[in-house]
Amino acid sequence: MATKITDVEAHPQQQKQPLLAPDSSGDDQVTPVQRAISQSFRSTAHLAKLLPTGTVLAFQLLSPIFTDGGHCMAANRLMTECLVALCALSCFVLSFTDSFRDGNGTVRYGLATIKGLWVIDGTAPLPPTMAIGYRIKFIDFVHAFMSILVFAAVALFDQNVASCFYPIPSEETKQVLTCLPVAIGVICSMLFVTFPTTRHGIGFPLSPH
Repeated sequence: MATKITDVEAHPQQQKQPLLAPDSSGDDQVTPVQRAISQSFRSTAHLAKLLPTGTVLAFQLLSPIFTDGGHCMAANRLMTECLVALCALSCFVLSFTDSFRDGNGTVRYGLATIKGLWVIDGTAPLPPTMAIGYRIKFIDFVHAFMSILVFAAVALFDQNVASCFYPIPSEETKQVLTCLPVAIGVICSMLFVTFPTTRHGIGFPLSPH
């Protein structure tokens, strides 16, 4: 029994070793950063659900290729900028799309305009009395702008993109890249809950009706 007590006292760090141990410098500020990074992962995973699935999937597939795994040259950086811009534009435009079911139960898609819903799948247009119910509203611009912010947070938290634009980040840059997705997640989540949208466009979940 005395031997066991001696072993525990001789190696006290083995009993309290954290899963994500700080580096050898022993800086106590590492733990809050690790906590923030963990929260960022959860926040960005939740925010991705508010974006068009096709756009997010295309970005996740192409970002490692365009950034060369985070080792960017001038050409890679230019292509990555174009990819981020096109995906952000896609999130903006798709926020104005909507869907409905025709008499046969087939899902049809359209683009919201000032006059109503413009059917874009090549089928017969909606009657004016029905199309006017899908006309564009101010809340659509709010959701489109928030979608761009959400995608920007997801893009900046991508390790390949972050390494491409900030190969040797400063401590301030690291803090911004760590905290920005969390801040955007909190603000946009509150706005999405407070001002929900009724649109079920391309890349978004369909209405059960």
